[in-house]
Parts: sequence; structure tokens; C-alpha cells
Amino acid sequence: RAYRRAAERRPRFDQAVRRQLEILSRLEAENCPALDPPADAFAALLSGAAAEVDDPIRRRVLEQILYHLGRWVYLVDAADDLKEDAASGNYNPVALRYGLTEGTWTPEARRDFGYTLDHSIHMITTAFELWDFGVWRPLLESTVYTGLFAVGKAVLDGTYRRVVMVGY
Repeated sequence: RAYRRAAERRPRFDQAVRRQLEILSRLEAENCPALDPPADAFAALLSGAAAEVDDPIRRRVLEQILYHLGRWVYLVDAADDLKEDAASGNYNPVALRYGLTEGTWTPEARRDFGYTLDHSIHMITTAFELWDFGVWRPLLESTVYTGLFAVGKAVLDGTYRRVVMVGY
């Protein structure tokens, strides 16, 4: 019910999300060996959340933040799933791009992928600095300038652990 209500309130966003999910699904079904096409599909999905912001400058800032955050999320999730996907045979663009077997990083692949993740964060920070986020700035600043780098490093080092929230 909640999805139906949200789709009724934001039909353009719902259509955009559906379109991007179709693109992403097709790329994954085709075992797309490149990182950018599936990451872009997910990034475009997330950036669409800014489409209804009235102020054109704020909308552009949010589109850029959400786009690069979406790209980062898609890629870091794929990196986090390397071992599971190798065991199950599921699609993983990181494994395909870097030729990783058994979900194991080579030092060169880990380094190069780290640069890719960091680039997305740098793009987020570039857009972040273009807007005044008011009272939310300290929290967002901590997330963007520290948290994302820490999570990316933990995923690449194999020390990241998902937190399961009970009772929510």
C-alpha cells in the first residue's frame, strides 16, 4: 500500500525509477562486463529523486550528489558481495571488470577500484560545497567527508560488517 500511495503522489519519479530498474535488470541479465553502465543506471535512478525540487540550482546540486552517491552505493555493494556472488554465480560487475575469481581481490584491482570509489566521493563533495544545508551540514559533512571513505575502505579490506537493526 505504501508503494502505491508514493507512486500516486510522485508518478514521474515512479516512472523514472521503473525505467532505470528495467535498464539495470537488462544489463545484469546480459552480464555487462563494464562497471559504468549498471552503475549509471542505478545512479540515474537515485538522482531522479531531485527532479521535483523547484529551485534549479538546488535541484542540480541534489541531482549531482544523488547521482554520484547512487554510483558509489551500487559499486560498493557489488564489491561487498564479491565472495557471495562468486559462490552463487550471481552477476557482479566488479568481478567481471577486474577478472576476479572466487571473490578475491588482486592488489592492482583493489587499488584501481578504490580510485573509482574515491572519485565518486570527490564528485559528491564538489556538489555538496555548492549548497547551504543548514543544520544538516555537520551530519552530511561527516558522512560525505569521513563515513563514505571509511565504509569503502572497510569493504575493500574485507572488514565491513552489516548492522542489522532489530525492532525497526
